[in-house]
Amino acid sequence: MRTVSAEAFIASEPNTILQAFLEQEHLQQWWGVSRSLVEPKSGGSYTLAWEISESGIKYVSSGIIDKIEPHECLRVHKMVYLNPEKQILGPMELEIKVSKTDESHTRVGLVQSGYQYGGDWDWYHEAVMQAWPYALDLLKKYLEKKE
Repeated sequence: MRTVSAEAFIASEPNTILQAFLEQEHLQQWWGVSRSLVEPKSGGSYTLAWEISESGIKYVSSGIIDKIEPHECLRVHKMVYLNPEKQILGPMELEIKVSKTDESHTRVGLVQSGYQYGGDWDWYHEAVMQAWPYALDLLKKYLEKKE
């Protein structure tokens, strides 16, 4: 199975960064998430939806929070990706780790794993290889502007 890794150094506190992955207000502002259902606890739902219109929802990622530790990490397992133009892809795992590097910066390390090979899997793996570094850059700009 394949993985995608990305990292960023953000001038923000570790817990502030994790909250940006958990709260709808933040998810909308930096990642364009239209709606979410996030229960920030072990065993809680982690569902994000993008581009909602009268025709429906264009993209959904959904999984179960396996581990959540303030100031340290968020891990979502049994993730699936739904896109009306592709097969349902999953299960995958997403892990986000945060750690202070100095007085003002936090390292954000992100790993999404469970990618299989062939067909829509190859397309999705390529798309996410580009998307996660871009998304972390959006997160950095969003949080550093707020600080």
